[in-house]
Amino acid sequence: MIEVLSRPWPWYVAGPVMGLMVPLLLIVGGRMFGVSSSLRTMCAIVAPGKVEFFRFDWRRAGVWNLAFVLGILIGGFIGGALLANPQPVAISAETRADLVALGIRDFDGLVPGDLFSRARLFTMEGFLVLGLGGLLVGFGSAYAGGCTSGHAITGLAARQLPSLVATMGFFVGGLITTHLLLPLIL
Repeated sequence: MIEVLSRPWPWYVAGPVMGLMVPLLLIVGGRMFGVSSSLRTMCAIVAPGKVEFFRFDWRRAGVWNLAFVLGILIGGFIGGALLANPQPVAISAETRADLVALGIRDFDGLVPGDLFSRARLFTMEGFLVLGLGGLLVGFGSAYAGGCTSGHAITGLAARQLPSLVATMGFFVGGLITTHLLLPLIL
């Protein structure tokens, strides 16, 4: 069993498993799939009543989100530390060449150490990519009424037009960031 869990699953297995989670969550308890609403719940717990947006009954509506995020963290630890895949991350030659042109040369880990390391966090590039990028993602998910997974998986499955618009915006923003902003920052 450990052998099966420690290898990457093919798309035709992993995709349907992820896709079936949305209807399962909706059928079992009317739950929506997404992570960004858990940030609202955490803010409501830490600063209750300070900001109008955070005034809601988080005990009734928010405990589900916190359990979901806790499950993601536990699953990430199990998958990353206990069931770690010893194979190197497969990156195409074209992508590797594009990343090298941006100054990224460390391809040993799951993410490039040239961008995502403690030492890089305290540089201007690290602050822009991680700090400012994280702030913009948080603001964008609040402004769009959900995160990428919530809109692209749940919203599109429910055929919601706002989710289609938001998902298209995520892709356009990703393309602009990848091809215009990252070369300027790095």
